[in-house]
Amino acid sequence: MSQSILSDERTNAALSWLSVAFLLFATVESFVTGEPLWGGFAAVVAAVALIPAVVRRSATTMPPPELVGLAALPAVVRSYGLYTRIAGYVAVAALALLIAVELDVFTEIEMTARFAVAFVVITTLAVAGGWTVARYFSDLYLGTNFFADIPDMMWDLVTAATVGVVAGVVFELYFRRFSPAATVTRDGREEFG
Repeated sequence: MSQSILSDERTNAALSWLSVAFLLFATVESFVTGEPLWGGFAAVVAAVALIPAVVRRSATTMPPPELVGLAALPAVVRSYGLYTRIAGYVAVAALALLIAVELDVFTEIEMTARFAVAFVVITTLAVAGGWTVARYFSDLYLGTNFFADIPDMMWDLVTAATVGVVAGVVFELYFRRFSPAATVTRDGREEFG
C-alpha cells in the first residue's frame, strides 16, 4: 500500500511533513494555552507519523498524507475552538488508522481485511479508554472539566466505539482503493501486501 491519492512520492512526503509541522505547532500551542492533554496527544501523533522516516533514515519515507492530515485535523478543529466530542474520537481513530497503516506498509506484518478492521476498532477502543482515564484523572487532579458525570463518561466510550467501527470500515475501503497488491487467498481471505 505504498500508493496514495497523489502519485509523486516527494509531494506525498512534503504534505505529510506539513501535517507533522502543524501537529508540532499544536503541541506547543496546547501546552502554552494550558491544555497539556491535547499537547501530549498531538506530540504522540506527530511521533507516530515520524517513525518510518526516522527508522528508514529517509525524509521521503512517510505515511500517506491523507492519513497524517486526518490525524492532524482534530488538532486544527480544537485550535480554532470548533472542538466537539466526536472530533476527539476522530483523533483517536485517526491515530489507530495511522498505526495500522504503518504496521502494514513499513513492517513485515501482513493484515487480512477483516483483521485490519478489527485491529483499528480495538486499537481505537484501547486508546479511547486510555484517553478517558487520562481525562478523568485530569479532572480529578488538575481541575479540568472534561466530564460532567459518570453517564457522560460512558457516552464518550459509546461514541468512541461507534467512531472506531466507522474508522475500521474506512480503513478497509482505503486499503481496497490504494493497495494494488490486495489479493484473495485460496481460503477466501483478502490480504494486503
